[in-house]
Amino acid sequence: MATIGQRSERASQAHTLQRARHRASLVPDLLVDARRIANTVMAGWHGRRRRGIGETFWQYRPYQAGETLARIDWRRSARDDQTYVRDLEWEAAHTVWIWVDLSPSMLFQSRGARTSKEERALIVAIAMADLLSHAGERVGYPGLLRPRASRNGAERLATALMGDLGHPNDDWPPLTMVRRFSEMLIVSDFLRPVEECEAFLNDVAQHGPRPHLVEVADPAEEDFPYKGRTEFLDPETGERITSGRAQDWQSDYTELRAARRDALRQRAHALGGSFTVSRTDRLASETLVRLHGLMTGNPEEVAATDAPGDSP
Repeated sequence: MATIGQRSERASQAHTLQRARHRASLVPDLLVDARRIANTVMAGWHGRRRRGIGETFWQYRPYQAGETLARIDWRRSARDDQTYVRDLEWEAAHTVWIWVDLSPSMLFQSRGARTSKEERALIVAIAMADLLSHAGERVGYPGLLRPRASRNGAERLATALMGDLGHPNDDWPPLTMVRRFSEMLIVSDFLRPVEECEAFLNDVAQHGPRPHLVEVADPAEEDFPYKGRTEFLDPETGERITSGRAQDWQSDYTELRAARRDALRQRAHALGGSFTVSRTDRLASETLVRLHGLMTGNPEEVAATDAPGDSP
């Protein structure tokens, strides 16, 4: 059986600590990469106003498919045959919580991927912390970092992650400090049991932040390229399943994966948030541009990086 991806053994306590130390050693390089990507993305925004929460009227613009109907200015739209949206400039600094799933399944990396899911998730989190901090937002990490407005938000987050060696990595984040009128960026592969994902999103709903889900996906998970006799290993439980003809599972797998993703997307939308997919065989900057558009209500950025599985 040919190996398509690297596998992770079920983690013991000693192995978990070893993983955390290894991750800590990678964070400085990831910080450099994240800042480089963030700077590239910011260069494309130079001089732009930002749509979002605020009270200052900026402009009317045509409504675009996928935007919430609540943003339509019906009085202005009644003047002609065009439907218009009233844009407000993003003014008020507010809190954005960032959380990264560091469970064992995030270690997976197939031959077609640029990086592991864990490294992509950390890059996205640190780069977003950099972008948000430069925009004046308060950035925090549940259970690890209190939200604070600071220009060095990326360094604060990276340093906190480096020092978080003993923290359990298999649990959802604590939400005791999370409040309404904030945003929450959740970066995960969402491969936990669907009941656990739903229970966590129900907790998020009770605390009131707008959730922005980023599903990190390896190309092998997306395309299911397996054929012939194949052994599959669950890195979370250690369970093994062997298929004599793996290609016979592709259709059912693809259908179930799409249904799971659609359920997450619908739940995020119901809570006023967004859902996007970050494939590890594509550039991280694509995810950042799209995520920024989803969080600030900028449809041009969303459309420019539109990818399968993404939705505003």
